[in-house]
Order: sequence, then structure tokens, then C-alpha cells
Amino acid sequence: MIPSSVLETLKSLFPPERCSAGESTRNLHGVDESFHPLSPPDLVLWPTRAEEVQKVLALAQAHKIPVTAWGAGSSLEGNPIPVQGGIVLDFNQMNHILELRPQDLQVDVEPGVIYQDLNEYCRPHGLFFPPDPGARATIGGMIGNNASGTRTVKYGGTRDYVQALEVVLADGSPINLGTRAAKSSSGYDLCRLFVGSEGTLGIVTRATLRLAGFPEHFLSAVAGFSTTQQAADCVHAIMVSGLGPAALELVTAEVLHLLNNERGLGLTEVPTLFMEFHGPGSEALSQSMEMVQEICRENGGVGFQAGLGLDERSRLWEARHKTFETIKRAHPGHSFLIVDTAVPISRYPEMVEFAQSLLVAKGQLGYVFGHAGDGNLHLVLVGKREESQSWEKVQAVNQAVVYEALRLGGTATGEHGIGIGKRIFMETEHGPSLDLMRRLKDLFDPHHILNPGKMF
Repeated sequence: MIPSSVLETLKSLFPPERCSAGESTRNLHGVDESFHPLSPPDLVLWPTRAEEVQKVLALAQAHKIPVTAWGAGSSLEGNPIPVQGGIVLDFNQMNHILELRPQDLQVDVEPGVIYQDLNEYCRPHGLFFPPDPGARATIGGMIGNNASGTRTVKYGGTRDYVQALEVVLADGSPINLGTRAAKSSSGYDLCRLFVGSEGTLGIVTRATLRLAGFPEHFLSAVAGFSTTQQAADCVHAIMVSGLGPAALELVTAEVLHLLNNERGLGLTEVPTLFMEFHGPGSEALSQSMEMVQEICRENGGVGFQAGLGLDERSRLWEARHKTFETIKRAHPGHSFLIVDTAVPISRYPEMVEFAQSLLVAKGQLGYVFGHAGDGNLHLVLVGKREESQSWEKVQAVNQAVVYEALRLGGTATGEHGIGIGKRIFMETEHGPSLDLMRRLKDLFDPHHILNPGKMF
């Protein structure tokens, strides 16, 4: 609990409408989209200026009170759940686009900006922020998790677009990291150290982001296959062809069945690749699509649809983005664990085969899909957390898939972060370098008040 004297001081810093210890508010900030149990904070504050964040952290460090940053609560690994209570800083009201510099392909934003809203703002200038996790995520949350998504295969993840940060450290000190220059060889890259740190080293209050030119032409396509293995093999063939897809997604027949039922896609329910290509002209894209169709045919493709219209393209990608929500609605009363591994692209077919074979061998209900173009496999496992036997089987499958990804030279998490659920794999993945991470944590946050219980 926060000492009463400190609580009164905090309340004096914030007006009543931006300070709440109410049970419903606390509970809303005690869960995210993961299966992890409710763990509410003691107090929720809504800062509107970096100076308020500085005052809160200085006070929190003096009294060793945990502080957790909150974006949209859309995380999938318990990343923002305040497992040790304390204070949650909700950045919903620090949501301003501060300055757009089209001539530099840059924008300055506060952490509460929703990335879709940022893209709507930038589009009239022919620019956009490419990372696309699907949910209405905030920029601050995306920086914390190094979020990516469907377009990563061409454009990269959040880390590739962060140029400079304003960060408040655990003692309330503000620091500025990075520059507005396109490149730099000056010292350690501390700016990107904070990307993917899940708010455990400092709290971002401002970010300078690099933007990309909005593609003038695009072509979307779907390709069906007789087996998931054929589809996965085709992913590798497309990637080594040099055609450079902007998005390349694998959806298995079981997932497509749910999407057809809920979204009315009307696609044949076989393992399917969703693809999109961006380019400066329609003629070049048409030639690329002919090559892609030939690659799909050579790898056992049984159906190919190209040149989807804008409405069909939007419907297709919205359905893909909503896959997890669709799976949840199909299984009311169940709990869900999302496996989020990534492996070298050459090992992706092997990873997909392992996951599907394991589901059959264990008799475990699960759905395989993922950002195939960058080797990112998602596996949604369905069980009942309150039934120990059911959930133990879910956890066993999860661990087996993650350890297989690590054996293949991959990672325990491609884009969802460590949070609570992936801590057990950190030592296996990182070995002795994990101790260096702990020492960095001690340096930046000696009293471990920033999002405690995460990473380690």
C-alpha cells in the first residue's frame, strides 16, 4: 500500500479527474489481453506533462513505490500488469502529435498517441508509420514492446523507426537520447536500449519517429495449399526470390474456418497465404505477382487470387488482424495462451510442422498462424485455467514449442515481449548475457520500482 502521507502528496499533484483509487479503475488497470490474473495497482494517475511524471517518479523512488506505465492495455504477455501494486501512470491523456516534419520524414509524439491515429494524420502528407501490430496500440506501448506486425517483413519493427526519445529515469531525472539525424556513430545506442525494455529502465514521455513514404501502388493476393507444410515451404521460396513482399501471412485451415464463419471471407478452407506487395508502379507489381503465382504453383498451390480490390483487401487484412479476437469468441468460457516465437526463415517450415504435430500428439486444441515472412509463428492454445490438468497441458505445449524455437536458433518472443509469461525462457535464450541485463536494470533502476516483476 502507498503510505497515506505519500498518497496525499500525489493527490495534491493531480486534479481529482486525473487521480483515482477507485476499485473499478484499479481493476481496469490490473489486467491486459493475456490470461494472467488480475493484479490491480493502488492508484492510477493520468499525467499530461513530462514534469508530472518526473515528480511522481522522484516521490516513488524516495518511498520505494512501484510505478508501471500504461498505454492501451492491449499487451498479450502481462507486460503492463502491476504485479506489485503501487502506481500506474496511464498515458491516455498524453496523446498529442507535437510536430510533423514532412521534409525530414519525422514526427514528434507523446506516448499516448494511437498509431492508427498517427497514420491518419500523416497520410495527407504521403507518409506513414509502418509498424502495424493490429490492436489500437499506443506509441509508448509499441516502444516498450518493440512491437511489429504484418508489415515487418518489408519495413521492420518499431525499433527501426525510433530516432530520439525523452525518458524519465527512476529517480525522476529526464534524459534525451538519440538525434534527429538519419544516422550516427556517436557512442552507445542508448536510445534503442529503451525500445523493448517494457518500461523497466525508464518511462518514455516523448518520441521522435522516422516515417516512410506511403506506397502509391499495392497488390494483394491469397494462395491456397493442400497442406500447411507446402504453404510454409512456399514462404521460404518467396522470401529467397527477392520479390520483397510487404506482408506475407500464414493462416491454417482451422483459423480460416473461424474467419470465414465470422467475417464471411468466402475463402476455401485450406492452408492459405495472405500476401501484399508495394511498389512505385502497377506494371512492375503485376510482373511480381506473375512470379509469385508461379512460385506458389511450384510449391503445390491449389488456388491463387490476385488483384484484390481495396474493399476486399481491407476486409481481408482486418480479419487477419482480428484473428485472436475471433478465436476467443469461438471458445467462450476458455482461457488462451499465445505462443509467439520467431525462427530463421529457413527453419520456418520445420517450426510450423513441429507445432502442428505436437498439437495432434498431445490432443491439445490450438490454432497456428503467423507473420510467416519474418519467421514469426503464433500458436493460440485453448484451455481452462481453473482446471489444473487442462492448463498444465497448455503450459507443456507452450514450453515445448518455445524450446524448439530456441533450438532452431530463434527467440521466445518475436513481438509480444517478455512480460510475465516469457520470463522462464530468458536464461536459456540469453545465457550469461542475462546477467548483463540485470546489471543494466540495477544501474538504471537501483530500487527496482519500474514495472517490477517483469523480464527477470
